[in-house]
Amino acid sequence: MTSTIKARLTAVLMGGLLATSLATAAPKIPRLKSGKPDFSGIWETTSAAEYDLEPHSGRADAPPSAGVIDGKYIPYLPAALEQKKKNFAARGVEDPRLKCWTLGTPRGIYYREPFQIFQRDRDLTLLFQFGHSVRTIHTNGTLHPEVTDNEFYLGDSRGHWEGDTLVVDVTDFNTETWLDRAGNFHGPKLHVVERWQFLDENTLEYQATLEDPDVFSRPWSLTVLLNRHREKDFQLIENYCFTLGYDKFYPVPQQGTTE
Repeated sequence: MTSTIKARLTAVLMGGLLATSLATAAPKIPRLKSGKPDFSGIWETTSAAEYDLEPHSGRADAPPSAGVIDGKYIPYLPAALEQKKKNFAARGVEDPRLKCWTLGTPRGIYYREPFQIFQRDRDLTLLFQFGHSVRTIHTNGTLHPEVTDNEFYLGDSRGHWEGDTLVVDVTDFNTETWLDRAGNFHGPKLHVVERWQFLDENTLEYQATLEDPDVFSRPWSLTVLLNRHREKDFQLIENYCFTLGYDKFYPVPQQGTTE
């Protein structure tokens, strides 16, 4: 056997071993019949992003955290930074969450309550436990409306696939939501680009890049991990906090009573 043939055989064998190794290393993830990743399930983060996206020490209303932002801090414009400071000072009463309003995008994703994804080829439906808000991510090639006077709590979401990564473009927001409990905020020109991908079959990496020329000096990104709930019989539970003030008029019978 000549040295040339040996070299070729070695290359073929090494190529086969490499392909086998890569196939073994690739995470086994759930897929739709179309072959696209299937994100269906109930998900929740364990990060402290909801309390404050930026690094912070422990506070009476927040655990300490190293933050989830690339570059650590949000690049506010000077006037917007002053508004953020005012929001922080009034966070105990002004946070839209306390008014039971829809959390918005991306806050709803890293809020510390579960949300459920229902997926089919044409769209994904996200159902949030908090207030049972519903968000649709269209993946059928449709575009944002060219003309609209609507401004949405959750934005208008249009997604496409880049390999196994779902890329979602979100626009058309109102100004009634915050980004966290610390008063980080946005304006109506907010534009969010999300990237969803599996790290393994029970873990998603969620990245969101935000830009708003009236609030931020440049685009910035955050990253959190989402964990699949696998507890037996786990499900979303109604959390309509805006009804709490009416509980006294609709008392729930106590266990063991006949009322």
